Formats: sequence, structure tokens, C-alpha cells
Amino acid sequence: MRPRAIASAAACALTLLLAAPGPASAAEGEFSYTYVDANGANQFGYLNNPVSKECIVIPQAADPEKTKPAFAANNRASTKATTWSETNCTGNRYSVKAKTGVGNARQKFRSVRFS
Repeated sequence: MRPRAIASAAACALTLLLAAPGPASAAEGEFSYTYVDANGANQFGYLNNPVSKECIVIPQAADPEKTKPAFAANNRASTKATTWSETNCTGNRYSVKAKTGVGNARQKFRSVRFS
């Protein structure tokens, strides 16, 4: 092969490599919260090493017609958590600091996103 063709092929390969999406990153640690179960009792839920920059719907609070929102967020993950009052990270939002953040018990949420 000619040197120009080799350089062109290498440049194309490098461009493809850099353009490919990388693996999803995760916030290291645990995010916990309280939710009310079907019997009306408080239970604890956990997200371990949650994916960053994606909206995560709290499974126990996903259906506004059948479940109450989660509350009392406790963020021990490595990045800030933003809780949202509605699913799909919409509605009112509240930030919970990384590693030591404790959310207000009155702050209700159905989804969360980690930065």
C-alpha cells in the first residue's frame, strides 16, 4: 500500500474509534429512599452504583394512580442526585449533595438523575 493510503485508513479508523459511544458511567455508591408499600408501611429502597446522566424512575413510586411518591432521599453516591416530583424527571426538582446528602423528608419524588 502507498503511505498516503495507509495514513488515510488510519485516520478513518481513529475517527470511528473516537466517535463511538463509551460505556455508560455510574455514580459509585448507594442512593437510598423511603417509600410506602401496598399495606401502608414505610419501606426502604436502594439504588446501588446508579447510572449517571440518565433518568431513573423509582420503581416503588412509578404509578401515580397506585403508589405514593418516595421521600427521605439519602445520597451516598459519588455524584449529586436530583430528585423529581414526577416520573421521567419532570416536575419539581430538588438536589441532594454527593456522598453525604440527605433530602428533606417532605420532598416527594418519583424519579432521580445523577450528574
